[in-house]
Amino acid sequence: MSDPAFERIYARAPFTVDFLDGGGGDLVISFASIGHDPSRPPAPEFVATATGRGTPGFSRRALFISDESRSWANDPGFAAALRAALAEVTRRRPVTRIAAIGLSMGAVSALVATQVIPVDVVLALSPQVSVKPGVVPGETRWSEWTSRIGTFARETTPLPPAPCWTILCHGAHDDLDQAMLFPRASNVDHLIFPALGHSDLGPHLKARGGLSGLMEAALAGDRRRLLRIASAASAVRREKFSP
Repeated sequence: MSDPAFERIYARAPFTVDFLDGGGGDLVISFASIGHDPSRPPAPEFVATATGRGTPGFSRRALFISDESRSWANDPGFAAALRAALAEVTRRRPVTRIAAIGLSMGAVSALVATQVIPVDVVLALSPQVSVKPGVVPGETRWSEWTSRIGTFARETTPLPPAPCWTILCHGAHDDLDQAMLFPRASNVDHLIFPALGHSDLGPHLKARGGLSGLMEAALAGDRRRLLRIASAASAVRREKFSP
């Protein structure tokens, strides 16, 4: 299959938004992590999952948000980029459901996005509860980037308000200090993967083919199916997890 043809529909530094058109009323918004090359803006992530490749949902509309400054959604242009991109998509054709997905910084951005636009479901892989120095004791893993954030818009990552269904996923190997500071909420399913670390979670789910299933179940509002897929991928619900 050839690479998809991305359409750049927003570009105002440090944010760019690329669009892949498709059918149906669903829209998936994928927020990039810090990426692998610090000299380049983060590339689009979760392209297959967002567009539904290999599932009955393909081809689904998707937006891909990149933050060259790696601000963890603290840059004041974050809200404007989201609103402008969504307005352009809905101008072309109405959107009935919105899902947000991201890994690490992208997961934080996906959660913050629910404060800006109407999101129905969030799939957040390895989100940080905070990258502000001193909030999570001993956390320095992303200090190369977080030290450049001039003003933190928030001390901790907000959980989406109900009825937005939120699925938080964390690896227990090195992310428990972040994971356990997230509050519990009735609209949140918090899944812990005991044998995995921060960087292992995304590849693990992709390799098992579970990520696309999680997204399809999330969009369908099928909690039983989502938890079954997560359990098959070694997840334990937070309330049943024992370190």
